[in-house]
Amino acid sequence: MTEYFRVGMPAPDFTATAVYGQEFKEIRLSDYRGQYVVLFFYPLDFTFVCPTEIAAFSDRHPEFKAINTEILGVSVDSHFSHLAWIQTDRKSGGVGDLAYPLVADLKKEISAAYNVLDPEAGVALRGLFIIDKAGIVQHVTVNNLSFGRSVDETLRVLQAIQHVQANPDEVCPVDWQPGAVTMNPDPVKSKAYFETL
Repeated sequence: MTEYFRVGMPAPDFTATAVYGQEFKEIRLSDYRGQYVVLFFYPLDFTFVCPTEIAAFSDRHPEFKAINTEILGVSVDSHFSHLAWIQTDRKSGGVGDLAYPLVADLKKEISAAYNVLDPEAGVALRGLFIIDKAGIVQHVTVNNLSFGRSVDETLRVLQAIQHVQANPDEVCPVDWQPGAVTMNPDPVKSKAYFETL
């Protein structure tokens, strides 16, 4: 693994045990080629901010599935801890049944490969990676431990990535939403967009 990990690089592949549908399942990231993947890391099961994120991504999973995207959550907990957390009701601090797999990274190898492991705390920071159909990382965001991410913004960025990949002669300006105007990345043609401002 390179010392400096950035967008445009292949996503580090991994094989790990996940909990999905209250069952243990071996998964490989490369098995998702041909789909987009939102791969997000969180510090620990049975904590505070984490269940809010995990539940929110699960509740919105159909929106991601509708645009050929799978979600994978990863922490340094064991698959047994994941299962216990899934079997705990949301009102009791659990996450309940989830629409996507929770991956166990007990050896901390996946977190280290994605450069989100906080060695002092021994847990992953809140890293989120959007990986395209070819397995290339297109977006990275990393939050510190005490504040959560936005499902809306993740979905918006994913849609922008998909749009520019399907329309290589277009780029998406600030706060772009599906159906909004794009611009042509050309010094002359881009003026058509700027004239509308």
